Amino acid sequence: MSAPLRLGIAGLGTVGIGVVKIMQNHADLLAMRAGRPVTITAVSARDQMKNRDADISAYAWVDDPVDLATRDDVDVYVELIGGDNGPARASIEAALRAGKDVITANKALLAMHGHQLAEMAEETGRLIRFEAAVAGGIPVIKTLTESLAGNAITRVMGVMNGTCNYILTRMESAGLPYEDVFEEARKLGYLEADPTLDVGGIDASHKLAILASIGFGTRVSFEGVEIEGIERVSIDDIRRARDMGYRIKLLGIAQITARGLEQRMSPCLVPADSPLGQLEGGTNMVVLEGDSVGQIVLRGAGAGEGPTASAVLSDIVEIARGVRLPVFGQPAASLRTPTSARTAVPAAYYLRLSLLDKPGALAKVASVLGDAGISIHRMRQYDHEDGPAPVLIVTHKTTPEAIDHAIEILPRTGVIAAEPVELRIEEV
Repeated sequence: MSAPLRLGIAGLGTVGIGVVKIMQNHADLLAMRAGRPVTITAVSARDQMKNRDADISAYAWVDDPVDLATRDDVDVYVELIGGDNGPARASIEAALRAGKDVITANKALLAMHGHQLAEMAEETGRLIRFEAAVAGGIPVIKTLTESLAGNAITRVMGVMNGTCNYILTRMESAGLPYEDVFEEARKLGYLEADPTLDVGGIDASHKLAILASIGFGTRVSFEGVEIEGIERVSIDDIRRARDMGYRIKLLGIAQITARGLEQRMSPCLVPADSPLGQLEGGTNMVVLEGDSVGQIVLRGAGAGEGPTASAVLSDIVEIARGVRLPVFGQPAASLRTPTSARTAVPAAYYLRLSLLDKPGALAKVASVLGDAGISIHRMRQYDHEDGPAPVLIVTHKTTPEAIDHAIEILPRTGVIAAEPVELRIEEV
């Protein structure tokens, strides 16, 4: 059997300790599958004295991850620190310069600096693998770079943040408002230290930008993602969408059109009986569409110790086997700089309005929509006491520009009691 592949692991949080446990529990299995032993020689984290759910006493301790990344007894540097700059970036660059291959779960770093790091890896003849950076235990990176290599990818779509999916499905199942479920998720430890990374759609947008780069052969363009989080989604929206056969998901979609690369992350309505509509709790789902394969659906745990560590191990075994692939599936120099395009594809829309109890209020709303070229497919008015009347409208397919224009004009009618809410309805 070949010489061992020696790892240096920086970051001993949930994922790092998960990797250590798998390495310790399945050493023989990994050696058989990798064709050589895989060992940990050194580790690094912020606090050496922290009580961890694994024995790390056999590994050398290194305070500085940059020092760990350049050790002579480390072949592969595993970065599980996080953050789009600072020690994570510095240590990865040091590892590449020192002739080490790199494995990371750092979607923020790849979304912000992925192209520069890919160029550096190719210049130094090294690898950067990152299966764990997107959708936890779901093997979506390998699916795109390897399994679907014979396809022109036409669309990438999915629910890529388990925390948001947990909040939305919990609101529906328990009948609780957003604020209550947000606090519940915080107490359970589901939210990032900065919660806006989750509920604001930023975390999921990092992932979408990475998948779009691989799928469409473009440089990573996080700045081109249209982002809207789930903060505006109310329990009323969830109930009324359900009444009409839909569920609300934070949905990421990327596709190439004649106008450029469209990337958007926003709450959308999807059919309740669709695969995405049936997705519960913290589970992730990625839908890939190719010209030859058609549509395939990947579903699984999008976060957590075991699933994410499993993805890290898949990269470790791949490197141990000698598999060498460009970072984003093709040489960095061949990745095109995309033209970012705002979504223009027509879709049906859900509109929630609060109308003042005035004669002709509905007629004024219909007039505004008609003037914008929007036709009404379905409309419901819900019971109300003395206050504004809740009105729900589902439109026929129309353009985002038409909806934006109507939303701008509606408050000028004098019959709107609160800011209108509009959500796109996606065909999945």
